[in-house]
Amino acid sequence: MKRFSLLTLAKEALSGNRGWLPQWREATAQSAYDVVVIGGGGHGLATAYYLAKQYGIRNVAVLEKAWIGSGNVGRNTTIVRSNYLLPGNIPFYELSMKLWEGLEQDFNYNAMVSQRGVLNLYHSDQQRDAYARRGNAMRLHGVDAELLDLDGVKAIAPFLNFDDARFPIQGGLLQRRGGTVRHDAVAWGYARGASSRGVDIIQNCEVTGMEILQGRITGVRTSRGPIRARKVAVAVAGSTSRVATMAGLTLPIESHVIQAFVSEAIKPLIPGVITFGAGHFYVSQSDKGGLVFGGDIDGYNSYAQRGNLPVVEDVCEGGMALMPMIGRIRVLRNWGGLLDMSMDGSPIIDRSPIDGLYLNCGWCYGGFKATPASGLCFAHLIAQDAPHPAAAAFCLDRFALGALIDEKGVGAQPNLH
Repeated sequence: MKRFSLLTLAKEALSGNRGWLPQWREATAQSAYDVVVIGGGGHGLATAYYLAKQYGIRNVAVLEKAWIGSGNVGRNTTIVRSNYLLPGNIPFYELSMKLWEGLEQDFNYNAMVSQRGVLNLYHSDQQRDAYARRGNAMRLHGVDAELLDLDGVKAIAPFLNFDDARFPIQGGLLQRRGGTVRHDAVAWGYARGASSRGVDIIQNCEVTGMEILQGRITGVRTSRGPIRARKVAVAVAGSTSRVATMAGLTLPIESHVIQAFVSEAIKPLIPGVITFGAGHFYVSQSDKGGLVFGGDIDGYNSYAQRGNLPVVEDVCEGGMALMPMIGRIRVLRNWGGLLDMSMDGSPIIDRSPIDGLYLNCGWCYGGFKATPASGLCFAHLIAQDAPHPAAAAFCLDRFALGALIDEKGVGAQPNLH
């Protein structure tokens, strides 16, 4: 695989860009692998990449039912951060943030990592106290956090509505190392890195069943025929419950749609990521100038990659309450991602009750920002059959043991029937 560099870029520019090659191999499925990863999104590709790079396991196949980047990895608002509160989550998301900071050099691909800052606004004394607690917890774990007063927020975002807002802004919690990353480039970079290390990436290959013998998985059935495997790893986000039923498993998750939106391009306005503390609204500005924003999940269970108008209205109301000046900006497009909502708002990275079958799911609102750490920790689990220290709390049996990681502010909680 050709290595990207300034010299390579100059050479291709002078030769009419005729030397660029496909970024990963179009592999043909083999009859057997050491590891089969179901799901060619960010988490599945990152898992395969770290299996090959960190653990030397290269006889790996990534099976994607559609095309690379067609799922949640290309259907999010690109935000990365590690401003969590609870001990089970902070080390994991901080590991992910550190991996983001070195990712482009690690896999030699421009993922457009932009640490422009994440500002969470607060609108009441109680919310200020909650953010002070969160910020202190972050700093105790070595994560950067600054609690800003009203003047501090005005210095960063003077365009917000400070005069006659329904929910007056009092301040905010700022993580300067947070920011945004180009979501498609993350998928392409991990796919390129995994493929160059021998991983087979097989698109348009849907898993239709699992072969289980005496409590151990021996392979999968696919739309391209059966594939044997010593280990099978499931990383399919909102489709987890459907895939799990192929192994006879019922998991403590539900699938919901979350919508995202992009406006027409405007002049540079929003310096980083800003979240509305009196409602669920978050916004940043892309390098092309469009406002990228989102809010709550659609409240019903669904496997569709589209949402309904009530949430569109709710998200836009949140934006208007925060910045009335955007009222005349046109929304160009929206899309839906499929979230696997867990019972406590935190993920699951663990072995399943079936020997050789591993689960990566329950990401709720945190899936994209977790991509590097999720892949690294999942690869560690598969390779070592032991949890990575940063993901030790994400065990499946915590729901039976009462060891929940109930992260406040993760959004609507599902109801398992």
